[in-house]
Amino acid sequence: MLKTASRSTRSRAAAGIAAAAALVLTLAGCGQDSTSPQEARGRAATEIRAKATGSPAAVDCAKAKCIALTFDAGPGPHTPQLLDILKEKKVHATFFLLGRKHVDTYPDTVRRAAAEGHEIANHTWTHRRLDQLKPDEIRSELDRTQQAVKALTGRAPTLMRPPQGRTNDEVTAASKELGLSQVLWSATAKDYATTDSALIRKRILDQASRDGIILLHDIYDGTVPAVPGIIDELTERGYTFVTVPQLLAPGTPEPGTLYRP
Repeated sequence: MLKTASRSTRSRAAAGIAAAAALVLTLAGCGQDSTSPQEARGRAATEIRAKATGSPAAVDCAKAKCIALTFDAGPGPHTPQLLDILKEKKVHATFFLLGRKHVDTYPDTVRRAAAEGHEIANHTWTHRRLDQLKPDEIRSELDRTQQAVKALTGRAPTLMRPPQGRTNDEVTAASKELGLSQVLWSATAKDYATTDSALIRKRILDQASRDGIILLHDIYDGTVPAVPGIIDELTERGYTFVTVPQLLAPGTPEPGTLYRP
């Protein structure tokens, strides 16, 4: 049990996330086509569109050795410490936020993350498997978090990550309707199952690759302490940390499209 989070929060999140690592190689199944960061960049014009939200300057990932650091299922009690680390390291991340008991419980943390240049994205309202829901339920799960984030930051997310990476045609249709691209991952640490920060760090470093998307969860005790070592080692290896939109630039995320390294 987390010392800093309720039993219900941990059990709910863990139950939904426990199968994530096993799905990494098959996530885009269920008949869903996916687009890689390289393909997204190749389809775009050469001129990078500047954002009006004060997000960090664009990086040319066609030349740089880029990798995206992403965090799911927050914010939580550990998130302010994580933001301190990212600020110190001058790294911007992408946060796929849960609505109930997260966005609505830590509004100041959401505002801070957005103000500091991190990409704020959608991870549904209650972490239900979207591929098991009816179309109106899928839309509600996504739209409630859209509206909650917009109310706090002034901007609705343009990215979403389906719980467990599970998607289907109905999820794609709802995402497209709400202006959301679907984003999966290439590296995960199973941090829902261990508090061993050294192990979390090792697992991510072992899976890191160019144009990769790292999945971690800032709601677990062992994760945030592992982040400085992950950043330092990958920086030493020549990686540049970017947000997911930067990874796709000069392409821009297309609503409904499934992105997977």
